[in-house]
Formats: sequence, C-alpha cells, structure tokens
Amino acid sequence: MTGANHQVPGLASLLRKLGVTLLGTLENRSELLAVEWQEERLRLAELMLRMTALLFLAMMAVILFTATIIFLFPEGARLYVAAAFTLVYLVAAVGAGFGLRSLLLEEPFLETRHQVRQDRAWLDSLK
Repeated sequence: MTGANHQVPGLASLLRKLGVTLLGTLENRSELLAVEWQEERLRLAELMLRMTALLFLAMMAVILFTATIIFLFPEGARLYVAAAFTLVYLVAAVGAGFGLRSLLLEEPFLETRHQVRQDRAWLDSLK
C-alpha cells in the first residue's frame, strides 16, 4: 500500500527544478567570468607598470653605456662605433618585440571558456 504523501513530481515541478539548476549554473559561470575579468585587469595594469619602468630604466642604461663606449674611442672612429651600436640595438629591439608579442598572444578567460565547453559537452551527452 502506498502512502498518501508520496507523489510523482509533475511537469511544472520538474521545469522549476530545471530552471533553478540553469540559473545556478549561469550564476556560477558569471561569477567565474567576473573573477577572471578582474584578474585580467590586474595583470594588464601590472604589465603596463612593469613595462614602463623597464623601458625607462633600460633606455637610461643604454644611453649612458653607449655614450661611455663611444667616448672611449678616438674621434675618427666614433661614427663607426655609433653605427655598430645602432645595429646591435635594432637586433635587440626585434627580439624584444617577439617576446612582447608572445606575451600578448596569451589567451584571456581560458578557464571560463573551458567550463562552458564542459557544460556544452554535458548537455550534449543528455541527448
């Protein structure tokens, strides 16, 4: 004999539970996106600050080093020494550009996109 309290959940109850689950998932993902957005903003601010300091200090060191070396040579050879330094600095600038490019190619919001892919795969498995 079945008890009077035991009822099979109706369609409305199942839809409500599905809606609550869906909203909970969306809330979770939006919180993850917000956290990653804040991390990206902080990373970008730190990157800009460090890059500015690095550029300033490096330029000061390069200028003083170059001037010191150039003045060590006789007056007739200073032009050639300056040209050699220009070539060295050009090669170094190209290398630094490639390093900066690799840093900028780092993908943002990687974890959020991974979670969305997992959610999609889970939903596809339910079909």
